[in-house]
Amino acid sequence: MAQHFRWTAFDVTRLLPLDYPDDIKVVAADADFRHYPRTPFLSREADNVPHITRGRVRADKVRSRLSWLYELYRGEFLERAEEAWGEPIKAASDDRYGIVLNVQQGNTMRFECHVDSNPVTGLLFFTDHPAGGGELVVGHDSGAVGIEALEKDGSVIRPQEGQLIFFDGKTYPHYARTLRSDADMRVVAVMNFYTESCPESTRPSELNRHLFGEN
Repeated sequence: MAQHFRWTAFDVTRLLPLDYPDDIKVVAADADFRHYPRTPFLSREADNVPHITRGRVRADKVRSRLSWLYELYRGEFLERAEEAWGEPIKAASDDRYGIVLNVQQGNTMRFECHVDSNPVTGLLFFTDHPAGGGELVVGHDSGAVGIEALEKDGSVIRPQEGQLIFFDGKTYPHYARTLRSDADMRVVAVMNFYTESCPESTRPSELNRHLFGEN
């Protein structure tokens, strides 16, 4: 039977520290902003797109500078993932990629059109954005390539601060639209989760070599 895209959302604002906006603002400003090459095996960009400009706060910085977020990923957020999926879920055992921050600054950055290596993806939005900028677009066709294909046939999820969503990013290609204003910043925590049928051991070793220079 054909699969149909679905996503589940939770408002987790009450789980966050009262001063979390300040923490996120400081750490996001220190993100690594640059041209990122297409991700091997996972990219669904059109052939004429060699790189995508964006920002990222790596997992080691998230753990050291946003320890509360790291703990939520392995605690309450893991419980929400199991509730959404209706089966046992595990967080990544490798702290190099379990939870990161993706950051877009201004109206020239977006996030890569790609699929994930993990079966369950969690996104926690730390910023609000009106329609027309910064939305997550998820293609309904698992074989779609390029942002035009996703825009033609896909679901659009508007970022809402404090909203945690879960979806199957391994099956469905997705990307984040550019922002509307040069003064805008989009910050989202991206979390890898695994199932018994698709454990962490299925993560391609080539992906780790691409990201970290080692398996």
